[in-house]
Amino acid sequence: MLRRWRRGRRRSAHRVAYSRWDGTQTGFDFSTADLFSQMNDDLLYHGDVNAALRRLLQQGFDVDGQRVQGLREMMEQLRQRRQERLEQHDLGGVYDDIAQELRDVIDMERDALDGLAAEAAESGDERRAAITEETVDQRRFQLDMLPPDLAGQIKELENYQFTSSEAQQRFDELVEQLRQQLMQNYVNQMTDGMNNLSPEDLARAKDMMAELNSLLEKRQMADEQLPSDIDDPAERNRMLDERLQSDFASFMERFGDFFPENPRTLSELLEVMARRMAAMSAMMASMTPEQRAQLQGLAEQLLQDMDLRWQVDQLSQNLQAMFPDAGWDRSYDFSGADPLDFASAAQMMQELGDLDQLDNLLRGANNPGALAEVDIDRARELLGDEAAQSLEQMADLAKLLEEAGLIENREGRLELTPRAIRRIGQNALSDLFKKLQQDRVGQHAMEMFGGGHEREYHTKPYEFGDPFNLDIERTIRNAIQRTGGGTPVELSPEDFEVERTENIVRSSTVLMLDLSLSMPMRDNFLPAKKVAMALHSLISSQYPRDFLGIVGFSEVAREVKPEQLPEVSWDFVYGTNMQHGFMLARQMLARHSGTKQIIMVTDGEPTAHVDEDGRPFFSYPPARATVDKTLEQVMRATREGIRINTFMLDATSYLTNFIEQISKMNGGRAFFTTPETLGDYVLVDFVEHKRKLLGARRR
Repeated sequence: MLRRWRRGRRRSAHRVAYSRWDGTQTGFDFSTADLFSQMNDDLLYHGDVNAALRRLLQQGFDVDGQRVQGLREMMEQLRQRRQERLEQHDLGGVYDDIAQELRDVIDMERDALDGLAAEAAESGDERRAAITEETVDQRRFQLDMLPPDLAGQIKELENYQFTSSEAQQRFDELVEQLRQQLMQNYVNQMTDGMNNLSPEDLARAKDMMAELNSLLEKRQMADEQLPSDIDDPAERNRMLDERLQSDFASFMERFGDFFPENPRTLSELLEVMARRMAAMSAMMASMTPEQRAQLQGLAEQLLQDMDLRWQVDQLSQNLQAMFPDAGWDRSYDFSGADPLDFASAAQMMQELGDLDQLDNLLRGANNPGALAEVDIDRARELLGDEAAQSLEQMADLAKLLEEAGLIENREGRLELTPRAIRRIGQNALSDLFKKLQQDRVGQHAMEMFGGGHEREYHTKPYEFGDPFNLDIERTIRNAIQRTGGGTPVELSPEDFEVERTENIVRSSTVLMLDLSLSMPMRDNFLPAKKVAMALHSLISSQYPRDFLGIVGFSEVAREVKPEQLPEVSWDFVYGTNMQHGFMLARQMLARHSGTKQIIMVTDGEPTAHVDEDGRPFFSYPPARATVDKTLEQVMRATREGIRINTFMLDATSYLTNFIEQISKMNGGRAFFTTPETLGDYVLVDFVEHKRKLLGARRR
C-alpha cells in the first residue's frame, strides 16, 4: 500500500474551520474513564490491551448517545460508495463521445454531398451532373468503407477530401482536441499541475519526465550501494532521500509547478506519481477489450511524439518496479448507464483508487497509531464528517490511555500499568454493585468504641474492663483541672483517660477460580473473572487489613497474584482439580490470621486430582479416588477452621449433590447461581460475612 495516502496529505489533517455559534453545534469528546469502561470486559476476559484496542477499532463504541464509528462500519461505507459509482457510470463514454463527433462530421459531409449532387442535377448541364454524380458516388463509397474502429476512421478521414468546409474544420478541431486530450492524459498520469497544455508546456513536460527518469536511475544505483542488512523499507527510503536531496531540490526548482502537493522528498513524489499512473492503468484494465483497443489505436494514430510516449512508458516501468503493490493490475466492473468522458473517467479512477487505498489501510490497522497517518481531509471527502471525526478520535485512543498512566509501551507492545489494573477492579466492582444500595457496600462503621488492636489517636474516660493504655498528658491535665493546680499533682481514678482503639475484625480469604475449558464454553469465564477483580478491589480499598489470595484450578491448581489477574485466562486442558485447589488454599491461609474462608466458583464436578507422585490424574465421569481425595482436603480445611462457600454455575445434579456433601462436612454454604447474578451473590455474601463477624465481636 502506498505511504503517500498516509503521509503526503497529513500536513492538512488538523486544519480547523470556525463558524459563528448558533446554538445548534454540539461537541463530542470522551474521557479516559469512558474509554476504559468500553474496554473493561475485554481486559477482564484476556488482559491484553492490544487486543482490546483492536476490538474497539473494529467495532466502534457509543458514549452518552454519541457513536464513534468502527473500522468495519467505515469499510462497509467504502464498499457502498464504490458500488454506487460502478453501478452508475459506464467507461464507454470515453470513446462514445469521440465516435458521436465523428458520426456528426460524416453526416455533415454526406449532407454536403447530397446537396452538391442535387445542385448539379438542377443545373440542366448533363455533363456537369454526370461528373458530379461520379465524384459524389466515389466519396460516398469512401465514407461507406470507413473502418469500424475510431483510429482507422481518423486515419482515413485525414486523407479524405472533404466537400464540406464546415465538416473539414470540425474534423480538424476534433483531431486537435483528441491529440491534446491524449497528451494531457499522458502528462496527467504524473501530475495534475498543468492543464490546457501549450506546445511549450508539452516540451517542458517531456524534459521533466526525462530528468525524473534520470533521477530514478541515480536512485537505483544509490540503493545498490546501501548495506544489504538494512531491510526496513522506510529506513532505506530515508537514506536514499538524504543522498539525493540536492538533485531533488534542483528538480523541484525547475518543475515544481507540475506538482501542487509540494512533495518534500523524492520518495513522496514517486509515490504520488505511482498512484496516478496506477489509476490510469486501472482505467484501461476496466474497459472492455473493444474500448481499450479503441483508445490504444487513437493514441498510436494521433501521438506522433514518440519521445513523449517513450518517456512515459519508461517512467511507468520504473515505478511499477518500485511500487509493485500500488494496484497496477486493478480493474473495476462498471455496469451503469451514465457515460464518462476522458477527464471524468480519469477523476473517477482516482477516486476509486483512493477508496481502495483507504480500505486497505483500514484493513491493515491493528492499532490506533496506524490511523494517525490517515489523510483526514480526503477521508472526509470520501466518507463524510462523522467517519472522519471517528478516525481522528480512534487515532488518539492509545495516546489518551498512555497520558492517563493506564498503559505503557514496552518494547513496541502496549501493557497495562498497576493503575490500570486497579481501575479494572474498580470498574468491575462498580458494575457488580450498581444494583445495590450505596449503604450496603460493607462499610466498617460501628456505634460503639472499645478495646482492640489498633490505636485510633483519640481518648476516652477510663471504664472498668478497658485496656489500661493510659494517656499521660490528658490524665494529668484532668487532675490539674480538678484540683486547681499545685504540686505534687494527685491523681484519682476519675482523672484516668485511655486511648481509644478500633474494634476490628480481620478476615483471610482465598478465592478458588475455575479455569477449566468448560468455563468459556458455557460463557461463565468472564463473570467469574469479573468477580475476582471486583473482590480484590473491594478488599484492597475497603478492608485493607484483610488478606485475599487467588487460586486458579483446572487440570492442576496454581496461585495467581493480584497483579496477574488481568492476564489470567482459561486453560486449554480437561480437568477440574478441586483437590489441588483446596490444598493450595489451605497452605496460603495457614500463613495468615483471623477468620478464614475459601470461596470457590465453579461450573463442573471434580474430575482431576494430584496423586502421591505429584502427577495430575483425570477421569470423566469422576473417579472414586478423585472424589475421596477432594473430600479429604475438605475435612482438613474444616479441622483448620476454614469455611468453604461454593458458588455453582450451570450445576448438574451430580455437582449439586457433591457440593451439598461439602457443605454438610464443612458447615459452609452453597449457592446455585447464574453468570448474571454471580457477582451480586459473592460480594454481598462477603460483606454480610464481615458484618456478622463484627456483630459477634461487638457482643
